[in-house]
Amino acid sequence: MHPVDGSSTDDPVALRDLAGSLARDAGRIAYAGRRAARDDGLGETTKSTGTDIVTKFDRAAESEIVAHLRGARPHDAIVGEEGTADSGTSGYAWFIDPIDGTTSFVYDLPTWSCSVAVAHEGTMLAGAVYVPPLDELFDAALGHGARLDGQPIAASTETDLALALVGTGFSYHPEARRAQAERLARMIGHVRDVRRMGSAAIDLCFVAAGRLDVYFEQFLHSWDSAAGELIAREAGATTSNFSGGPADPSEMLVSAPGLHGAFVDLLTAAAPESHAT
Repeated sequence: MHPVDGSSTDDPVALRDLAGSLARDAGRIAYAGRRAARDDGLGETTKSTGTDIVTKFDRAAESEIVAHLRGARPHDAIVGEEGTADSGTSGYAWFIDPIDGTTSFVYDLPTWSCSVAVAHEGTMLAGAVYVPPLDELFDAALGHGARLDGQPIAASTETDLALALVGTGFSYHPEARRAQAERLARMIGHVRDVRRMGSAAIDLCFVAAGRLDVYFEQFLHSWDSAAGELIAREAGATTSNFSGGPADPSEMLVSAPGLHGAFVDLLTAAAPESHAT
């Protein structure tokens, strides 16, 4: 890997560039492995449920990022989806999802990504999401806007809920998935349509770029949403939980600002009684 040097900086722009370099390099490693493996040799196992897949390329991509960060920024904490949990002393923490959308990766669908973000004392400073099959890099630095391949991006200006294109995702746990589907069934007649990409990081970036008007999902982890939520927010999207409070991985709502209030109301009205938020 040949990421830019961000070993001693606290500048969000330099940290953004480091995150982007790490995400791109690790994503390219995973993509090259997937192309070489085709339908064989992915080393699949499962985690939380029988449908929650991890591959040897998830682990390899995370290892590459961790190895560089341990060398370049040894005092920073690292939180990775595939088990990395390094405590740091600097106040900086990196959140790594080496392949967000592993099911898409296994099925050779082009909707998986590599996500890297960094926070200081709980404030997200910079993040990057690289989508290898599309060769697209989304990134953001706090206070400096969001970009796609170096060019500024902005969230949708849509204000009519009936015209909103909505992204979402589902839990790996069957009972939670049924409740999510029940809620979605109550909502779908009130919006333009619904898309399900299979990668929370991609969904968040697509809201940032105006490719989706709204994205909502429950039961994410910090590494799923850390980079994408910052990118969406820096692109002008409104981010919150389902009730309009602070955004949280357990309840993530990101929307065009002109749709946020109406979508909070819709989520509340559509909540299954036993799972109401």
